[in-house]
Order: sequence, then structure tokens, then C-alpha cells
Amino acid sequence: MRTPAPYADRADAGARLAARLAGLGLRRPLVLAVPRGGVEVGAPIADTLGGELDVVLARKLRAPSQPELALGAVGEDGRAHLNEYGREVYAGAPEIIERAKARELAEIARRREMFRAVRPAAEIAGRDVVVVDDGMATGSTLIAALHAVRAAGPARVVVALPAMPYSRQGEIRALCDDLVCPVATDDFFAVGQFYHDFSEVSDNRVAELLRRHAGPQH
Repeated sequence: MRTPAPYADRADAGARLAARLAGLGLRRPLVLAVPRGGVEVGAPIADTLGGELDVVLARKLRAPSQPELALGAVGEDGRAHLNEYGREVYAGAPEIIERAKARELAEIARRREMFRAVRPAAEIAGRDVVVVDDGMATGSTLIAALHAVRAAGPARVVVALPAMPYSRQGEIRALCDDLVCPVATDDFFAVGQFYHDFSEVSDNRVAELLRRHAGPQH
């Protein structure tokens, strides 16, 4: 029998993460959320920390015949980060990876155009940054996002996740300064299992939250 879902919804998960993050003494905090679901989690964190909320754009690279199978992910910077299976595919048929990368970069460009019309990209350099998503399964998207954030020169990077596989903690800790994750378990089959309400989040909802939480300079 599986453990009951610990979170009512993404806002509840964000509020619980915020309570833990509040004790870290973050300076000039910037919450960078992976859209779409991560933005719902990030909003209460930004409220609690008194920080800005922005997005970090990254997309999973999917196997063409098995969309749920991740090959890796690509970030807004255009860099692809392949997992072990993705590297095997690339070695035998690099065109599969390149096509998947082109598809996801097109989607990143679409989202960037929409979200940047709401607010310009927040300044990352020299700030304490919280990278948040609504959970982590394979980790591909989060890893691509973290590489892009690190390249922008933040002072400190904290990863905040409501839930993740216990066995993947070491891999994520190696890419950040702190990891805050209340639920780490290998009894993990999908992020949605940790929520009573895991309703889809729309682009319009993301835009609304970004508009509401942008800093005063925007």
C-alpha cells in the first residue's frame, strides 16, 4: 500500500518548502521555477522570502517512439545534457537527438516570447537563487536548468523540490550548494503521486504568477 499523498496541491508544497528555505538566510533571493508546474510551487516561496519569481526554461528530450522515455534535456542556452540512454542513441543515430533538440528549442522559444512579454529576465549574477520544480523523476530537465543557471554566475544555488527519488540526491547535490527536499523516496513512480490535486498548469497561469511576483523595477 502506497503512502498517502503528502501535499494537497502545488501551492501547499511551495508553502512547506518556503518554511524550510526561510532559515537559510538567502540574500537578494531569486526564485527560478521550471514551468509550468514549478511556477505554482515557486510563487509561495517568493512570497515568503520576499524575492522575485522568474522562470528557467528547459525541456526534456523525448524518444520519438516512446514520449515518456527521456533521452536527456536541453536548456534555454541551447546545451543538451544527455542521460546514459541518450548518449547511446546519439552514438548510433545522432539525428534523433538533433531532431528532438530542435523540437524542444522551438517550444522554449515560444514560451520565452510569451513569458518575457510579461517580464524581462531577472538578473541572476551575484544573487542567491532557488531553483524549484514541482518534483523530480528522471532529473533531466532540472539538470539542464541547473547548468544554465550556474553559467549565469549566481552567488549561491539552492534546489527546492517537494519530492524526488532518494537515490538521485547525490547527483543533484553535486550541481548546487543546498538541496531542500522534504520527501525523498525510492517508492517513486510519478511526480503526481505526491499530490491530491495535480491539475495541469496553463501558460496563462504562469504568466499571471510572473506578473504578480515581478520585482518593482519591472
